[in-house]
Amino acid sequence: MRTIVLIGLVGLAAQLVDGSLGMAYGVTTTTLLLAVGTNPAAASATVHLAEIGTTLVSGISHWRFGNVDWKVVRRIAIPGAIGAFLGATVLSKLSTEAAAPLMAIILLLLGIYILARFTLQGIPRHHLGKPLRKRFLSPLGLIAGFVDATGGGGWGPVGTPAILASGRLEPRKVIGSIDTSEFIIAVAASLGFLFSLGSQGINFAWVGAILVGGVIAAPIAAWLVRHIPPRLLGASVGGLIVLTNTRSLLRSDLVDVPSAAQTAIYVVVVAVWAAAFAYSLREYLRDRENESSDAISRAREEREVEVTPAGVESVSPAG
Repeated sequence: MRTIVLIGLVGLAAQLVDGSLGMAYGVTTTTLLLAVGTNPAAASATVHLAEIGTTLVSGISHWRFGNVDWKVVRRIAIPGAIGAFLGATVLSKLSTEAAAPLMAIILLLLGIYILARFTLQGIPRHHLGKPLRKRFLSPLGLIAGFVDATGGGGWGPVGTPAILASGRLEPRKVIGSIDTSEFIIAVAASLGFLFSLGSQGINFAWVGAILVGGVIAAPIAAWLVRHIPPRLLGASVGGLIVLTNTRSLLRSDLVDVPSAAQTAIYVVVVAVWAAAFAYSLREYLRDRENESSDAISRAREEREVEVTPAGVESVSPAG
């Protein structure tokens, strides 16, 4: 019973972070399950089964708070589902650990870019409101879905920084759209695991505990995203990406760093992250009128009108 409660609390905390920063649910919960001896395929299957419920509630919550761009959801979800189903099938047969360090390096560089960009510039507005094309979102969804299923988490860590880095959508819309589309990814990955593994190794009591914790946290996280200033949200996401991928890289076979040096690296990363957040907060307080969530939303809507072809009525995404 104690284990079930602990897993439920981890599910709650993971969804609170994922729903407000767009990533870390799968990574956090999968890490816990692996730590207690669950094999990788069963751990990923357990997390994805629980995510069917948590992502559904999270998506509805984000929609109610106006955090979803349905055009992005439509263009990224189907390729993501295909990638997730393929990834679940692959994970049942082999390990993709060799690719993990390379992915960590790519995401670490993206995280550094996002942290620096949002900290020093706030929300860049010259691309804000421009449409995100299928030729960008479809490959991104396919890769993110595959990584998510094979790694037990990755939809947010891959999808969120890539869309944020484009500068075409404000952070709350990025997070809300990624979280909402993740429902389709969770369903596809779960079907892939069930077809390949059956229910072997899946503890449904743990699935229920993770699900309950996530469902409780989802509406709270969606509310937070709606009200956190975009500049602070971007700096928070960038720092989280840097920290999680630094950890992945240090734990990989690609580098051999003594534990004392690893601790020092973590301290430096957290200190830089805290300093960046403090600077972002100071800049936000200096210009609240232009840096608020509502101000960025108005700027995006105005930009959408500007980039709409003449004679075509501009319609902002519902929600």
